[in-house]
Amino acid sequence: MSIDWIGYSYAALVSIGGIIGFVKAGSVTSLVAGLFFGALAGIGAYLTSRSPKNVWLSLGTSGTLALVMGMRFLNSWKFMPAGLMTVASLLMLGKTAAGTFKNPHNS
Repeated sequence: MSIDWIGYSYAALVSIGGIIGFVKAGSVTSLVAGLFFGALAGIGAYLTSRSPKNVWLSLGTSGTLALVMGMRFLNSWKFMPAGLMTVASLLMLGKTAAGTFKNPHNS
């Protein structure tokens, strides 16, 4: 069993981003969303660590964040935080998808 350190790091980045959004701007929405999606990403990393085939939660979380934060970035053209989270989410999405093809599903 290999530990998904990249997945755990992504979960920490998402959670810390929500906390920073709350501290700097007083945004409760950022705090709640950051902790919620950070927790989902952490659970996804745990599930992937337990079974490399179990990537669906990680794919869903990073895909949702890539879409939502990508739209925010396109509306504002501000790299922080929307652009950074879009790039991180797309990288996580690509890493997870590549891992799916590397470890084919066996019956």
